Amino acid sequence: MYQGQTLSLNKLPAGLVELILDLQGSSVNKLNQLTLSELADAVEILTDDPEIKGLLIHSAKSAFVVGADITEFVDNFRLTEQQLTTWVGNTNRLFSALENLPYPTVVAINGLALGGGFELALAADFRVLADNAKVGFPEVNLGLCPGWGGTVRLSRLIGAADALAWTVSGQPQAAEQALAAGAVDQVVAADELPTEALAFLQQAVNGDVCYTSNAARKLDERAEALDLTQLKQQYRRQLRPGFPAAEMILETISQHVNLPFTAAIKVETDCFVTLAKSAATQSLVRLFLNSTQLKKQAAAWVKQAHPVTQSAVLGAGIMGGGVAYQSASTGTPIIMKDIHDEALTLGINTATELLDKQLDKGRLDAAGKAKVLGAITPTLDYTHFKGVDLVVEAVIENPKVKAAVLAEVEQHVPNHAVLASNTSTISIDLLADSVQRPEQFCGMHFFNPVHQMPLVEVIRGRQTSDATIATTVAYATAMGKTPIVVNDCPGFLVNRILFPYFNGFNRLLKQGVDFRRIDKVMEQFGWPMGPAYLADVIGIDTMVHADAVMQQGFPERMSHDGSVIMALLLADDCLGQKNAKGFYQYGVDESGRRYKEASGSTLELIATQVTSQVEVTDQEIIDRMMIPLCTEAMRCLEDGIVTTSAEVDMGLILGLGFPRFRGGPLRYIDTLGLEQFAAIVKQHQDQGPLYRLTDGFMQRLKIGQTFFA
Repeated sequence: MYQGQTLSLNKLPAGLVELILDLQGSSVNKLNQLTLSELADAVEILTDDPEIKGLLIHSAKSAFVVGADITEFVDNFRLTEQQLTTWVGNTNRLFSALENLPYPTVVAINGLALGGGFELALAADFRVLADNAKVGFPEVNLGLCPGWGGTVRLSRLIGAADALAWTVSGQPQAAEQALAAGAVDQVVAADELPTEALAFLQQAVNGDVCYTSNAARKLDERAEALDLTQLKQQYRRQLRPGFPAAEMILETISQHVNLPFTAAIKVETDCFVTLAKSAATQSLVRLFLNSTQLKKQAAAWVKQAHPVTQSAVLGAGIMGGGVAYQSASTGTPIIMKDIHDEALTLGINTATELLDKQLDKGRLDAAGKAKVLGAITPTLDYTHFKGVDLVVEAVIENPKVKAAVLAEVEQHVPNHAVLASNTSTISIDLLADSVQRPEQFCGMHFFNPVHQMPLVEVIRGRQTSDATIATTVAYATAMGKTPIVVNDCPGFLVNRILFPYFNGFNRLLKQGVDFRRIDKVMEQFGWPMGPAYLADVIGIDTMVHADAVMQQGFPERMSHDGSVIMALLLADDCLGQKNAKGFYQYGVDESGRRYKEASGSTLELIATQVTSQVEVTDQEIIDRMMIPLCTEAMRCLEDGIVTTSAEVDMGLILGLGFPRFRGGPLRYIDTLGLEQFAAIVKQHQDQGPLYRLTDGFMQRLKIGQTFFA
């Protein structure tokens, strides 16, 4: 009947027709423009054929439809609001035409039906779901709401309260939950889905189930009274500043649940268009695309990699224990070596505590815990290192100690083994001088705590081979991490960009700006914690050490004018949370609750270092903190530390918690506009070299080239 590049129509016996979704050249079905165009052609054929008695829609892929094609959204964001409304309206009319076919329609859902894929399924009369399949609307994670009738049809099928729970959380729903709610009509064994769905369609054709009354459930408004104020209180945790989608979804469903279908669709469309034109949504969509790009880059490396079937970590402290836990819990056995029994005990205890938390949450059973611990081999010697494929060195951050340990372990591993140093600051090229096979040496910088932080910087030295990078990237990926390949320089990518931010912080402190105010402003900007609190969490000693490395590496930009507040705090035995003394002091009150309050001695110390008292607005605080970070980010790109803007932005988001709804430092510049950013920098250029635009930026400004096309 019809054969396209994304779908086909085939006649079945007894007047039935099947529509098979099968996007050529893709492992999954997506509702891109080509699919929607061919679906429109198919619906026209289905409408005009009087002999058709029923339609079965199913997928030839391992999943039904994973959603709309997000890559096309970037182009759609450039449309005017009216053009975007028209685009959304075209698909809504298409789904309504499918919904209004004069015979029963059944969708067989396998794998996943998400976003636009679930909206397509909701347009049919009946949904038969495989017992291992999931349905849902994850759009809120992209800063969007469903735009093709999803909130309207779902709220009428399952009620507004459940529809809100589904759409505001963005979590896919398992088969039994979907059936219990009323979103699907039948759940069957996955291997019986095609047969059972066809049988269900035949029942509808025979009149055993009434398709017209089932379809009407989606079109009739519901007599529900929703208290928006109460709903906002109920969902207050999801209503985060900078992420407008959740609140707008609440308002949208509350508004349209009692409206006629056509009016309700208009309310949903207005919500979708408003969100799509917002800077936060465009940044979140770009973030999704950047994440996809990183996965593709990692996958390309993995194809070249030597498999890591046995790993090892040197140094069994908290970091070493974290690496051991992460490796063992994701399926790669690991040897954990140290020179002290008490360190090995600490490493095993670190892993055990993490496993116990999984046990308490019901995510792991006792057998699973035993399996992970059994995959960690603590040792004081190199007896078992002959079968190791990759070694992570995680000893003290001292170049002489690291060099000695690397030279020693190289004598005990196979010739093919990769050596990787978990250093946050020390030059990989410097450490490479200590090994005999520098081409098999690289950096592998984990962020603390290892089990929570998704980023791993894989640092390439001058002599590091592609094979070494490939194997290290593959190991990081197998551990569930997101690796970014970075060329060697002081601070690598993330710390190199972070410390100019703290340089700006130090300048503000010395001009009399209270660190509590700076923290509050930057947290309101979107950071998970302000710079003072972040320094305490990282550790004042670690901060001072890394800052010294950065000053030595980039003295023309990263040197300080006069005293450095954190260095003075360290001299006063302030380590941050490590000893409960830093910018803040930490403790436990009489009720056993932890507290954090500004340290009086720190406030007094800073007061002695104020060189000039200035009045600044909150926006000026933001600008003076963000300019050094953003200009260093663009320098990293221009210097070839990484190759793409996506790697810069993802590094800061995954490694530092840069506000996700702002997309990363380079996306932040694009959002402001290059001319506006240049004007802001010019206002603060008297603050020093970190407040200067690069030649590369000026060239971009001249030709109008943003960081993300």
